[in-house]
Amino acid sequence: MSHPHLELQAPPALPRDGLRIVALGGLGEIGRNMTVFEHNGSLLIVDCGVLFPEEHQPGVDVILPDFTWLRDRLDKIAAIVLTHGHEDHIGGVPYLLRERADIPVVGSRLTLALIKEKLKEHRIRPKLVEVSEGEHRTFGGFDCEFLAVNHSIPDGLAVGIRTKAGLVLHTGDFKMDQFPLDKRITDLRGFARLADEGVDLFMTDSTNAEVPGFTTSERDLAPAIEKVFRTAPKRIIVSSFASHVHRIQQVLDAAHEHGRKVAFVGRSMVRNMGVAQELGYLNVPKGLIVPLDRLERLPDNKVTLVCTGSQGEPMAALARMANRDHKIRIGEGDTILMASSVIPGNENSISGVINGLTRWGANVVHKGNAKVHVSGHASAGELVYCYNLIQPANVMPIHGEWRHLRANADLAISTGVDPDNVVLAEDGLVVDLIDGHASIVGKVPAGNVYVDAQTVGGVTESALKDRRTLAEEGVVTVLAIVNADTGKLADPPDFLVRGFTHKVSDFDPAIPLIEKALATAAKEGIGDPWQLEQVIGREVGRWAHRTFRRSPLIIPIVIDA
Repeated sequence: MSHPHLELQAPPALPRDGLRIVALGGLGEIGRNMTVFEHNGSLLIVDCGVLFPEEHQPGVDVILPDFTWLRDRLDKIAAIVLTHGHEDHIGGVPYLLRERADIPVVGSRLTLALIKEKLKEHRIRPKLVEVSEGEHRTFGGFDCEFLAVNHSIPDGLAVGIRTKAGLVLHTGDFKMDQFPLDKRITDLRGFARLADEGVDLFMTDSTNAEVPGFTTSERDLAPAIEKVFRTAPKRIIVSSFASHVHRIQQVLDAAHEHGRKVAFVGRSMVRNMGVAQELGYLNVPKGLIVPLDRLERLPDNKVTLVCTGSQGEPMAALARMANRDHKIRIGEGDTILMASSVIPGNENSISGVINGLTRWGANVVHKGNAKVHVSGHASAGELVYCYNLIQPANVMPIHGEWRHLRANADLAISTGVDPDNVVLAEDGLVVDLIDGHASIVGKVPAGNVYVDAQTVGGVTESALKDRRTLAEEGVVTVLAIVNADTGKLADPPDFLVRGFTHKVSDFDPAIPLIEKALATAAKEGIGDPWQLEQVIGREVGRWAHRTFRRSPLIIPIVIDA
């Protein structure tokens, strides 16, 4: 089994007719999925998603893949192939198209409709190429065949990529639901046909590799959802991913059956469900969906709201309702149906939202107390089935944290794949498929690129550290008027304290230390205000840590007397 090596450098030149695979996101994390294939001077990108920030990344909106490795070869990108319409697979596309706007964007009908709406916000008119299962298309030196896969959003695709180096099967996100709501099952016959041809590299979804057995069918949720609608005494508020068309369809069916009207809340929910309805992926009985202002005039037991915020996002509708920061006021007897799973890292945020909603008297139904969600990813039994069916020469687990990738690798080995042909990689590692064997040969930059409002890449790890310090330790500003020639203070420095529990007068003992440090700096010929600020900052920071066992952010300001 191949492992990452910290000593790896930039990869060597790719031999002619070889295939290079570089994941710029999605390995070692849930999200930011992006894989670049290189073959005979041409590049093919599969997915370009975003990762959502965690609590230790304050102020960050989304996290992008690092495009550094691509910037001097943007003209060689033949296409971006999108496997499905979830944000962790399409959210980064607008930012890549800012670098080169005419890259063809390839995907299924629904996927392209969703990315088209997203790109309108960025004022980008993309070059879209619609494909469907069973089609073949060639982009650069890549012959792509598209196969239907079942997931928690309609129109998911796997892609078979043929090159002179061999055949790669990339599953995207998938599961093997035998009774999907849209009756569109994963194309196992297509998988078997590729297996007969010989799959040289199998890249498969790892998210549920630790979960034994087979993933539950979406249909099995119907009784739990129906019970909520049958027993709820007042309003029902459903939170879900804005792209989860299948789940919203179940909610609409239940609402219609129980005589309730429905309104969508949240811009992304309104946009995505409008697209799904327009394209026929969402079947909406006439008169069921009404504007929010009309819904407010109906009796509570005739009302259903469908909103975003299933992951506890602070600015999403559900969290704002929990915090009494939304025009929809949660009250006694309301029922909240959280019809989604928990993305790793969001547990605390979701718990906070549930507590907030419960405080106002709501009954919160969630995955922990009712069967209201099933995963969109294949469990271990399905993965083993695929390995036995496909019998790939090489395997590269994708889409998952380290524990998921390793569990998927172990499943492959248990079905007979040679451990030397199982590539366990992480973001930025370069994998070459040459002469039928896949191996790690180097690495390229693949760090986090933070989006903060309209700024891309402006926020650094250092800035995030400062933000965390501000939140946890407070800030102390030291204003000093200094004679740069003598190194003496013209007046005692002023201390401005924010978010720090101690009084300004508590900093008086630091003044002699500042005076001594400035005198030493003067003797050494240090008189530049910026350098003196560093001297004061270090001295006050060390003193504060010794005295208070705290490390506030120190902001020194030196004015030359």
